Formats: sequence, structure tokens, C-alpha cells
Amino acid sequence: MIWLAAYVGSILAINFAFSLFPHLDLVWSCWAGLIFVLRDMVQVRFGHWSLAAMLVGTLLSTLLADPFVATASVAAFAVSELIDWAVFTVTKRPLRDRLWLSAALSVPVDTALFFGMLDIWDPGVWAASLASKLLGVSVVWALMRARDGRLPATA
Repeated sequence: MIWLAAYVGSILAINFAFSLFPHLDLVWSCWAGLIFVLRDMVQVRFGHWSLAAMLVGTLLSTLLADPFVATASVAAFAVSELIDWAVFTVTKRPLRDRLWLSAALSVPVDTALFFGMLDIWDPGVWAASLASKLLGVSVVWALMRARDGRLPATA
């Protein structure tokens, strides 16, 4: 249940933060990486109900954050969530591989939609967003692989 609360709370928090302090877009871009990892953990634990969690987070964002930011977030999350769902539904690879593959496919789409809709074209912000999201899921992938005993925990 903690993953679910963290996921929904993070959606709301980042949209609210983006609304209040848009000039800190680089900071919020790095934070967004965490949301993708949380989304995957919710998907693992709650399956298709992860779509409902996303809906709750985006509805709260629409009510409490700047509607323009919330709309961009909803559009980007909806598309990336569908990509994530497809990867988890179709792919039969180990969980850690599905997490990474999902991120590799959905992160660029999410980033392009969100920042494009907000008219943010700063390459540094885009790069930080992509890097933080992919780094976050790569760390989770490595930890899961180490846990499976295929790599030493110190590697």
C-alpha cells in the first residue's frame, strides 16, 4: 500500500511543485524519475489497477495544481502508462527487464509530450528528465538483478 500512496502523492506533489515554481523545471525533471519507478512498483503489485491510481493522482492534480500543468501531465502520463501497461501485459521477460524496457519506451514519449505541451524546449531540462528517469529504473534493475543472485551486491 505504501507504493500506491507514494505514487499518487508524487503525481500530485510534482504537478503542484511545477505549478508553483515552474522556473525550477530542472529540479522537477529529476524528481520525475522517481515517479516512473513508483508507477512500475504499483503496476507489479496492483496490475491493471495502476491505471486507477494514475487517474486519482491526475484528478487531484487537476483540482489542486495549475490546470495547464495538470493537463500536460495527464496527457503524458496517459500515453506512457499505456506503453507501460502494454509492456507488462505482452512481455513475458523477468520483472526487472520489463521495468527497464517499459521505461526505455515510455520515458522519451512522456518527456516529449509533457515538455512540448508546456512549451519547454531547454535541452538541459529534457536531458535531466530523461537521464533521471532512466537512471532510476537502471538502479532498480541492478538491485533486482543482484537480489536474484546473478551479480554480487557490490557490483
